[in-house]
Amino acid sequence: MFAALELMRSELDFTVEVVDVDTRPEWVERYDELVPVLTLAGEEICHYFLDVERLRTVLRQAGADH
Repeated sequence: MFAALELMRSELDFTVEVVDVDTRPEWVERYDELVPVLTLAGEEICHYFLDVERLRTVLRQAGADH
């Protein structure tokens, strides 16, 4: 997923923060079987594979909200 995200950065303006889900029990409980998972502000965008259309939609909405 990270490699796919890197390719999308030329099209969309975003940064990626990689975190270890195992460092926080609440993340393990929520995402353990879904890693890798992509979230924005606590909202799950996709897991396992990058959903490009969902990422575009979420980033457009986030931009409209700010």
